[in-house]
Amino acid sequence: MRKSIAFLVLVTTFIALNLSATEAKVKPGVKFISPQSGDTVPTQFKVKFAVVGMSVEKAGVMTPETGHHHLIIDGAAIPAGTMIIKNDTHLHFGDGQTEAQVKLTPGKHKLTLQFADGAHMSFGPALSKTIEITVR
Repeated sequence: MRKSIAFLVLVTTFIALNLSATEAKVKPGVKFISPQSGDTVPTQFKVKFAVVGMSVEKAGVMTPETGHHHLIIDGAAIPAGTMIIKNDTHLHFGDGQTEAQVKLTPGKHKLTLQFADGAHMSFGPALSKTIEITVR
């Protein structure tokens, strides 16, 4: 009987530890801290963003599970493996920034946060998030 109880405790502990380790792995993704989808903002406003399940590094760093943010204004997620261009609507945060001041014209706008590797190669829609805001 004691051996059965000891075995049961051992198995239960093993299962609990494995479940905890599995739950600890976070599915990588990005998120807007502010603004949130549906918000109304002034023409100049601060955008704050984050990544989960990966780490932010400066452009040029090619360590696995790292990258940096890009903000796409009025555009969609970039397919995985595609280099993100740099222009007025594709903003790069290659110094590892997690916030920025943005200035937009009044009206409705779509903001897409896209995470990419150190060479600006997109991690694709799985590591992007799009929100819609109104600029007054």
